[in-house]
Amino acid sequence: MLEPMTLADALAKAAEFYGTSRWREAEQICRSILAARADQPDALKILGLIAAQTQRTVEAERLLAVAIRLRPEDPELLAGHATTLKDLRRFEDALRGYDLALRLQPDYLEALFNRGATLQALGRAEEAVQSFTRALALRPGLAEAHYCRGNSLYELGRFELARRDYEQAASLRPDHVDAHNNLGVTLLTLERFEDAERSLDRALRLDQKHAGAHYNRGLALQKLRRLDEALQHCERAIQLRPDHAAFLARGNLLMELGQPSAAMESYDRAVSLRSRSAEAHIGRGNALQQLGRLDEALASYDRAVQIEPENGEAHYRRGDVLRYTYRFGEALQSYGTAYRLRPEQPWLLGVWLHARMQMCIWDGVERDLAELVSRIEQGVRATPPFSLLALVDSETLQRRAAEIWIEAERDRESRLPPLARRPRGGRVRVGYFSADFHEHATAFLAAQLFERHDRERFELIAFSFGPDRNDDMRTRLRGAFDKFLEVRSRSDAQIALLAREQEIDIAVDMKGYTQQARPGIFAHRAAPIQASYLGYPGTSGAPYMDYLVADRALIPAESRQAYSERIIYLPNSYQPNDRARRIADTEFTRKDLGLPEGAFVFCSFNGAYKLTPQTFDVWVRILKAVPGSVLWLLAAQDAVVANLRREVAARGLDVSRLVFAPPMVPPAHLARLRAADLFVDTLPCNAHTTASDALWAGLPVLTYAGQSFAARVGASLLGAVGLPELITSSAEEYEALAVELANSPGRLGQLRERLRQSRQTAPLFDIDSYTRHLEAAYTEAYERYHERLPPDDIHI
Repeated sequence: MLEPMTLADALAKAAEFYGTSRWREAEQICRSILAARADQPDALKILGLIAAQTQRTVEAERLLAVAIRLRPEDPELLAGHATTLKDLRRFEDALRGYDLALRLQPDYLEALFNRGATLQALGRAEEAVQSFTRALALRPGLAEAHYCRGNSLYELGRFELARRDYEQAASLRPDHVDAHNNLGVTLLTLERFEDAERSLDRALRLDQKHAGAHYNRGLALQKLRRLDEALQHCERAIQLRPDHAAFLARGNLLMELGQPSAAMESYDRAVSLRSRSAEAHIGRGNALQQLGRLDEALASYDRAVQIEPENGEAHYRRGDVLRYTYRFGEALQSYGTAYRLRPEQPWLLGVWLHARMQMCIWDGVERDLAELVSRIEQGVRATPPFSLLALVDSETLQRRAAEIWIEAERDRESRLPPLARRPRGGRVRVGYFSADFHEHATAFLAAQLFERHDRERFELIAFSFGPDRNDDMRTRLRGAFDKFLEVRSRSDAQIALLAREQEIDIAVDMKGYTQQARPGIFAHRAAPIQASYLGYPGTSGAPYMDYLVADRALIPAESRQAYSERIIYLPNSYQPNDRARRIADTEFTRKDLGLPEGAFVFCSFNGAYKLTPQTFDVWVRILKAVPGSVLWLLAAQDAVVANLRREVAARGLDVSRLVFAPPMVPPAHLARLRAADLFVDTLPCNAHTTASDALWAGLPVLTYAGQSFAARVGASLLGAVGLPELITSSAEEYEALAVELANSPGRLGQLRERLRQSRQTAPLFDIDSYTRHLEAAYTEAYERYHERLPPDDIHI
């Protein structure tokens, strides 16, 4: 048995060895002591601490627990034992141990710090902050306490305070890689992207194999639009740590780089690593949607909704696919759910309103439209530009919506080098860019224009990024161009680069903001001169679009300031018309078409989304004023038919006064138009191709000219066909003239005869003169460029 002095000396020696990390010698002494006195608390304590230091956590916990039973008032023992419990993930037990130690010694720095770490592990961030704050009051220069408090503050959403702590930790310990990394993450959250990139660069200089820093720097570079560099860091993160987040980020980057096929592969890897990641399924759906694989895209969004029923984005994207596949009722349900879950989602309110208009569901539209207008006026990303055209007749509001869209896309600005000034060449090379080079309304209008271009002066190149449907129109258009380039699989930047390689002089966007539009091509500057033409009836709001093709009826002088482009004013109508459009020889009787014999037939074959409650009110009043008359509408969907019948009944009119026409192939459709008496136009978005179809078939069109481009197309067409008396300027005038014409068969007959004769002579159907006028505009724009003059309004 050891004498008391000998025991004290032995314990002192063991403590000395422990303090200098000579753990083997210290352990030997303590085991000798315990062999003689098994309940010696100091020896148990030192042995327990040595076991903890050498990763023998279970043994450490057992030894320290025995020591505490022998000496329960030792704060160091209590704190040491609590740390072993923390390492064993027994966090609640550990917290009780630290609290006991701190009750005995309130200024115990190590206990305060470890208590904070334990509270973090328990998800009690607020209490963790308090514990770290107490530790820092004792030692302000403790870098790890600043770092850990920063983590808890970040978790609590106090990002500015977290930033300060991470900066302090990095300042106190410049080699603290995680402090630099987490500072970068916080700066990313604060949208200080350049500062974030610098902080993450410092982290990587300290540790090139820090996967998290590579991943986060990739995110920062993505925000800074340095996409190629961002992708390199993402790839490096995958090499170091091939986890779900890295593959997801890689997929998102590849989508932005216009590589949906490669992106889908990354999303598939992300899904394989975390099958219940709604975000990965949404990304995969986005890639599939870009690839035109809509059924598969819908399945991905459905899976995301199954995983996270409250995920607003999944419902939103699901609605898009359903709308693109003409399942408007289901799309409407998805948009409604998305709006309920996250009403602030960019563009959703306008898309949802547009979907409701496509179904003629007007309940609450006036209220939500007021909200939409308010958001646009505040600069909020509330609606895609196209959705607004049929909702509001305000060219200034439509321009603001377009500008908000462009501002949101500004971070996609061109990564291509500036376009070099091109020398004057031989033929002017005009590139027409569209997704509609097939049987589509735009192609029906423009086909003969392409064929009639002067090939001695102009070379025509089609850039087709829509579906290849191999229909008769596609075959015809392939023969109309000098080159027909299929570019649907290329990114916007790649298409712009191809246009540069083809030395396109004038790039003509025929899509604007309609479905399958690719405005990014023009943001990359595909050609020295860029013009918006025919496909989108409004301003682009984009600084990179030089010209908009219009006419004086569409954009009168008082509206000029609402358009961001320089205007090409054609002398008659902006709209080309194909004189080769065939009208079937079939002579439909009214009985064939389900129309009543002897009744006056008002007709409007516009898309359902153009029918507003206000227009419908006017139509019902007209029908009431013309006994026995009917309104002939397009039967796009059964649900739309049912909704419109309900609306007419609610206005006190027999539902039999509405007659619905099924879809027909174009020649037959043109032939059946002759069975109507008067085509009545819509506002704020007039009939476009539909109106010129009616005029070509010999059916007079009554229009109400509004303020915006889309609301003045009817006026443009009627002026060019020689029937200006059918242009009205108010709802009251429109209604009165409709009733008057229905009751004046002689006058209406005269109008029909004038229209029949004008098919051969009117400017609207003179495609040769139209083509020469458009070519004159192209030539003037081309000459201005080569004279180093900026774009300006062109009057032909």
